[in-house]
Amino acid sequence: MTSDLRVELHITGVVQGVCYRASARDKATELGLTGWVKNNVDGSVEALAEGPASAVEQFVEWCRRGPPAAEVGEVTTTRKVGTGEYDRFVVAR
Repeated sequence: MTSDLRVELHITGVVQGVCYRASARDKATELGLTGWVKNNVDGSVEALAEGPASAVEQFVEWCRRGPPAAEVGEVTTTRKVGTGEYDRFVVAR
């Protein structure tokens, strides 16, 4: 079964060293999404989330704020049709 929506996110700002990945994983899991989140070497964070469109949009809005210690600069998104290839949401290394 494929998910309704897949979104790829690129998040900039103060988003590393502030529990962004763990918090994003927790939020995605709470929303019933699958996918991953990881740090990039340039200091940004990248994420891929799949699930029902309304839950994916809630996750995108959360990513624009992030956890309390984060200072999110910009969030770029690419929306696609879900593939159903993930079975949970993880912090990728």
